[in-house]
Amino acid sequence: MKKLHAVCSDLEGVWVPEVWINVAEKTGIPELRFTTRDFKDYDELMRHRLKVLDEKNLTLADIQKVISTIKPMDGASEMVEWLKKVTRFILVSDTFVEFADPLMEQLNRPTLFCHSLEVNKDGMVTGYNLRQKDAKRKTVKALKSLNYEVIAFGDSYNDISMLREADQAALFCPPQNVIDDHSDLPVIKDYIELRKFLEERFK
Repeated sequence: MKKLHAVCSDLEGVWVPEVWINVAEKTGIPELRFTTRDFKDYDELMRHRLKVLDEKNLTLADIQKVISTIKPMDGASEMVEWLKKVTRFILVSDTFVEFADPLMEQLNRPTLFCHSLEVNKDGMVTGYNLRQKDAKRKTVKALKSLNYEVIAFGDSYNDISMLREADQAALFCPPQNVIDDHSDLPVIKDYIELRKFLEERFK
């Protein structure tokens, strides 16, 4: 029996620009530029971010104001619509529900699995709650248990366990350090290549 496909992908760096880089640029706080392209340990990265937010007195509302200005990458909305039509498509991201809404609105609300933030009465981000540990890999594993053949792609270190768990996978527009550390994974450079990669695997 031919298996049905499911596609899992990262959000930032694939469909929309990196949120924290935009926050760093708009607020003039370069310490917030670090992303999962730089840190292999997500918890270490988030502890760094929370420390900087506290030191600079930056609130959730300040971050959301920046996010409201972010637009999807050229061609992203069209590619997402195609994926929603031809397969089961899930965004599996280490972003937070408190960040994602304006981005999901612009992408016509694909399914998103992500985390949540802890925010105090003053609007300061004080912590974060993972939906589950290693959530990206476990999402793929769950889909495979439902007899889907899973194709996955992403750009950062926090995507690697998802890519390794998938039946087929690729890096999408990754930085050179991620390519160097995972040189066995194919690299896709744009949405045209991505659609070709996927169409070949849907056959």
